[in-house]
Amino acid sequence: MTGVGTVSPEGLEVQVAHRRNPYAYLFDDAGLDALLLELGVRRAASVWRNHTTEEERAPRGRYPRPAMGFVLLDATAGPWVRNEEAVLAVITVGDGGHTFLPNAAAKAAAHRRLGRNNGEAVHVDPHLLATGDFRYGHSADVRGQIVAASSQSTDQDLYEAARLAADFVHAVGDRHADWERRRGAGDWAAPDDTPAPEHRAMTAWFQPS
Repeated sequence: MTGVGTVSPEGLEVQVAHRRNPYAYLFDDAGLDALLLELGVRRAASVWRNHTTEEERAPRGRYPRPAMGFVLLDATAGPWVRNEEAVLAVITVGDGGHTFLPNAAAKAAAHRRLGRNNGEAVHVDPHLLATGDFRYGHSADVRGQIVAASSQSTDQDLYEAARLAADFVHAVGDRHADWERRRGAGDWAAPDDTPAPEHRAMTAWFQPS
């Protein structure tokens, strides 16, 4: 899917695209892309700052390159959803950032399967790695939102992934709170205050006497 892009104030190209939008009650597809782009520009600023700073001034060490790839999973997707379909969105930063997306995707997929940081498997328990799995790096989970990033060192990737996950969680939370204030009382996260078809189907077999 083709997304949208911009150039950050630091001069890094930022591109985003989403595959799923489970938050349609909060924003349309263009609105989700706009949020992702805003968050991507923040990460571009961090990547550039940590790449151009002097080694002794970089809290996690100087970043080796001004480019990164990020994969966000859909926190609302059930475990039966295939990994390929459970991707919420991708963000790329800098020239060649897209080349790191398979690495980030592999880390996110492992985190989803294992229920914990991908790095705990690849660096501690290699029996959890299958042929074709990624051998390097960490992934982040902030309140159920899994994000993985790739192109820097293990700890640098983890920091950037965790910041993106936290920013996304807070942004969705803020928009939900604003929606609730405008919407008023109700039971369902839907414009017409009705449950999703899945929830009705779960008990459709029951016939009250």
